[in-house]
Amino acid sequence: MATQNIAVYCGASSGNKIIYTEAAKALGTWIAERNARLIYGGAQVGLMGTVADTVLAHDGQVIGVMPGFMSQQELVHPGLTEMIKVDTMSARKAKMIELADVFIALPGGPGTLEEMSEVISWARIGQQNGPCIFYNVAGYYDLLQQFLAHMVSEGFLTQVDFEKYLFTDSFSVMASFIKDYQPPKIREY
Repeated sequence: MATQNIAVYCGASSGNKIIYTEAAKALGTWIAERNARLIYGGAQVGLMGTVADTVLAHDGQVIGVMPGFMSQQELVHPGLTEMIKVDTMSARKAKMIELADVFIALPGGPGTLEEMSEVISWARIGQQNGPCIFYNVAGYYDLLQQFLAHMVSEGFLTQVDFEKYLFTDSFSVMASFIKDYQPPKIREY
């Protein structure tokens, strides 16, 4: 069986609650224990650095994807299995989607939200087939889940598509979701 590539989107900061850092460590451990490969933004700071450090500490593989202009700011994690340099943030997002089989969001800011929104949108139009999971640490993504449900009630998102996104803080639920995941069928417009 091929190694599963798990893209993780998260903050380049650690937030203001220790539970976010603990969750990043737990996710890194879970990824390594699954013998999966971490695909992420390549930084050594914030939750990004924590999840990468944890995967590496468990002898896992970590691939970073970073635009050249960011790597010049000394954000690059020095211990990565592989660093892929790209030209732009758009190229970074596209490369991460290309490489990954599964997409998980830890808590993060607007960049994390943008990246997961793109992954979700691309799934809806058949441009990526992986499951989208929001690691809902301490209810961090509750409001987003409510907003997506509101999109369903207002007719801008189908219930079927809404059910393709998982909000959980349970690794066993994540593992089952990944195992049983069926990509969305492309709708004709």
